[in-house]
Amino acid sequence: MTLQVRRDGTIVIYAPHLTPQKEIEQFYNEKRHWIHAKLAQKKEHGELSNTAHTFSDGDTFLYLGRAYPLSIHDHDGNYPPLRLLFGNFLIRRDKLNDARRLFIQWYKERAEEEITKRVIFYSTKLKLVPRTVRITHACTRYGSCSSHNRLSFSWRIIMAPYPIIDYVIIHELIHIREKNHSKRFWKALAEILPDYNERRTWLKEKGHMLYI
Repeated sequence: MTLQVRRDGTIVIYAPHLTPQKEIEQFYNEKRHWIHAKLAQKKEHGELSNTAHTFSDGDTFLYLGRAYPLSIHDHDGNYPPLRLLFGNFLIRRDKLNDARRLFIQWYKERAEEEITKRVIFYSTKLKLVPRTVRITHACTRYGSCSSHNRLSFSWRIIMAPYPIIDYVIIHELIHIREKNHSKRFWKALAEILPDYNERRTWLKEKGHMLYI
């Protein structure tokens, strides 16, 4: 298992597939003093980013790797409370108190459309067919494949560029055949995505941006 302290202060543990929760918690407890020291060091050096959204005019939100500014407008007709139009996210002023929930709902709906469509494309191409596909609220795992070949994806990855989304999808599809991160798994992934390590690095370095 490995541990990472992200720029926003989030602690992420990478563990082999099907690692018992008890072992992960034990690993975290063993590293707790190191984590606190690392957070203090990052804070002292100004390396922790402030990731809180203000939901004010000009605040930017990612979608498919591109940042779109938020524009607040008064209620005008029967339009949805939140929509993406002409390069701007538009939100009704009377819905600002509910902005975070509306964004999550919007992202989840887009994720269900895009990710399901791309899973169908790649599963057909690779002849690796999942039993089900669902979108979750997972914060630390972008995707997972159960022992029964049920795939789950966090709605957060819809904020990433298509190459990153495809990496996560293909990664989990390969788990249908290879249930762990063995040499055979990484070899199979490399045959499909020769640049998978660059995409994986993007997630490690910039995953902190996929937040609300």
